[in-house]
Amino acid sequence: MTWTGPKELKSQLARRWTRGDLLKEAITPATLFPLRLTLKAPSSSDLTNRFDAVRAWASELAQTPAIHIEWQTVRHRIQGTQNLPASAWVQTLDAALSWLGKRREWDRFAVLVAATRQTHPALLPWLEKYPLQALDHATDWPRLLAIVTWFTQHPHPRIYLRQVDLPGIHSKFIEAHRGILTALLDLALPADAIDPTQTGVGQFAARYGLLDKPIRIRARVLDPAIQMIPGVTCPDVTLDADSFSRLALMIKRVFITENEINFLAFPPVGEAIVIFGAGYGWDALSRSHWLTRCAMYYWGDIDTHGFGILDQLRGHFAHVESFLMDRDTLNAHTPVWGHEDTPLLVDLHRLTPKERALYDDLRDNRLRTGLRLEQEHIGFHWVRERLRLLRAI
Repeated sequence: MTWTGPKELKSQLARRWTRGDLLKEAITPATLFPLRLTLKAPSSSDLTNRFDAVRAWASELAQTPAIHIEWQTVRHRIQGTQNLPASAWVQTLDAALSWLGKRREWDRFAVLVAATRQTHPALLPWLEKYPLQALDHATDWPRLLAIVTWFTQHPHPRIYLRQVDLPGIHSKFIEAHRGILTALLDLALPADAIDPTQTGVGQFAARYGLLDKPIRIRARVLDPAIQMIPGVTCPDVTLDADSFSRLALMIKRVFITENEINFLAFPPVGEAIVIFGAGYGWDALSRSHWLTRCAMYYWGDIDTHGFGILDQLRGHFAHVESFLMDRDTLNAHTPVWGHEDTPLLVDLHRLTPKERALYDDLRDNRLRTGLRLEQEHIGFHWVRERLRLLRAI
């Protein structure tokens, strides 16, 4: 039977709930009710061949408490004059909520809306657009509103998130709810209290004028003549990015490697340091403009992501050269070739012709499917020989 019964009508109403239509009535009462539902009725042939089933269908609809039925008189050549359902309506919001069993949820949302209307009416458009998401946060909503209030009262606070002092609200709660708080604060705060260039939950602090934990850069001196710390030979130091950017040392060569053991065991090189890399993140290092005066060498894995990181680094330092990321190095270490599970597939535009040729061979599986050589497998005799050639330049 393809006729619309109470179950199908209830499913139509449930879809309205899932879309948030019913909850929106708590914010901006619309003309949703009385709500007409789609009703597929029996055909004339059904009256002829299935008359008892048609009568049972009409009776079941008539006895459904939440539904108001409009009837029409049908004159049938065999069955005579019959009154059949022509349309089905849910007359009121109360009837809809009762039928769906959503009265408690609607009441909870109405309380949430009332509190928001009183404290931060600028957030009502978000509630109207995302009512079910707001309902999911109903238990936390008072705390979320308190946080919004604090930020409106303290624009550009210039303190760490841990220092936000709100009774009953720990900084971990704010950290866990940065996504929804970003949406709310963007509506509640004036434009000059938001840094629109800082996007994503990772930039929450910077976006709203909080202090963020400093990004740190780890480096090791490769030349005993460089006195980074008086009395300490070739120290391994970690500095915040701002302090690192202010270094004024006799450095002519800078090596960057992604592997910690390679960083720790990197051989001595005159007037040089080695930096422990940061994968795809180079923004902090880019503040160190003095690096543009140094020869720079990046040592990454010989795989598609290694070249992807090199390509990104060149977006900040165009003069950087690759180190031990060439075809000779790859071929000299065939016994330790590995496999790259999720290679890059994009074109990289900052590679040299030789680098791009090797990258294309790796990306297109011309040498072996998913081929990679991790930097940690390169022998240090090979590293020292390449460094000897660099010193001769």
